[in-house]
Amino acid sequence: MKVVICGAGQVGTSIARHLAGENNDVTVIDQEPALIQKISDTLDVRAIQGFASHPGVLEQAGLRDAEMLIAVTYSDEVNMVACQVGHSLFNVPTKIARVRNQDYLQPIWADLFSREHMPIDVIISPEREVARAIGRRLQAPGALDVVPMADGMVRVVGVRCDETTPIIETPLRQLTSLFHDLAIVVVGILRNERAIVPKADDQMLPGDEVYFVCDSAHLTRALASFGHEEQEARSVVIAGGGNIGLTLAQEIEREHPGVNAKIIEYNRERARFIAQALNDTMVLNGDALDLDILEEANIAQTETFVAVSNDDEVNILSSLLAKRSGCQRTVTLINASTYASLITQLGIDTVVNPRAITVSSILQHVRRGRIRSVYSVREDFGEVIEAEALETSVLVGKPLKNAKLPDGVIVGAIVRGETVIMPRGDTVIEAKDRVVVFATYAAVKKVEKLFAVRLDFF
Repeated sequence: MKVVICGAGQVGTSIARHLAGENNDVTVIDQEPALIQKISDTLDVRAIQGFASHPGVLEQAGLRDAEMLIAVTYSDEVNMVACQVGHSLFNVPTKIARVRNQDYLQPIWADLFSREHMPIDVIISPEREVARAIGRRLQAPGALDVVPMADGMVRVVGVRCDETTPIIETPLRQLTSLFHDLAIVVVGILRNERAIVPKADDQMLPGDEVYFVCDSAHLTRALASFGHEEQEARSVVIAGGGNIGLTLAQEIEREHPGVNAKIIEYNRERARFIAQALNDTMVLNGDALDLDILEEANIAQTETFVAVSNDDEVNILSSLLAKRSGCQRTVTLINASTYASLITQLGIDTVVNPRAITVSSILQHVRRGRIRSVYSVREDFGEVIEAEALETSVLVGKPLKNAKLPDGVIVGAIVRGETVIMPRGDTVIEAKDRVVVFATYAAVKKVEKLFAVRLDFF
């Protein structure tokens, strides 16, 4: 597939790395010479310096015969114009744009991005995606992440094991017999920064980050089996009233009316603005690193502290202060991957990475075959993919134990109509089943082929 990516920042580079690693024809455009030089030196892609919305630059990048344009520059307007040019001059089939300014995304302007006006096929709003991801973590406080798939019937869950986790040091093949209510499939383990695709004899150890797939109806029992029986957060303090903090507070007011939320915002004018934009959320003007402000927010009685300012260091330090002051759990937004290895040692409970969330959102529209949704499990590990099995799929009609799945692929769940099936060796996939699988990045292309449409493969 030929893809043109506008923007060589963190998101653009991550997408380029994924797609180039899968032998796609990728061209990246950016106006910054240093970014173009870096991406040329590190990735097997074509890199062009220039303004991403200029028709001449887009033509030079090969947009005339590209199948997809992904616009993720720092400018919403450049992203939108690039998509407009791609449609009007080059007839690009699929156009994806990152749009961060929430004013463009108000329901009243919903017709703006229609085919008749500014034809963008997919709008990605990192602020909304991150706010939703944090909202899911508030509903399941013991989890690192909880991602719905198959119209919410299946959950992909990440948890961290410690010495008190009941099911550690138990071979995975014995989990079902020892824990009768445990209908889960473990699809990935991260141990000491090493990614493991588990086999039946593998065990979970203290310190592991474990990713599993379960029936949504069994989520509470599944978390309990890992020692997490925390209730949904009823009191939340948000540090940072930027776009993410405001969007999160609005989602809490809309979707979780029983939650008591407060926002700490450093800038006085911004604090006044968000106070006017919210109905039931208390807004405190002050520094989240000030213990007096944390005390005013009643942090000692707060269940969850969410740090989403624009500064990673402020987010990390304010989270640690909140924990030390008596807050039960922390959710911390961190952009820089260099901090990832320190998080567990510091005592931060859950990390949110906007880049990873944005990349996941975009990849589900890039994947070929009947792919419905995609969730990236760490940037260097793999993806959980929900796909529809068609009559032509080699998986249909035979027991999984005879299906000869590619290395690095695990079937996590099968949804047939309104029924969730946790797969076993004798389980048979039928046509039109929705199948949730984990695949390492090396195996993603093979998974796409498993679920490809033979005649009208696009």
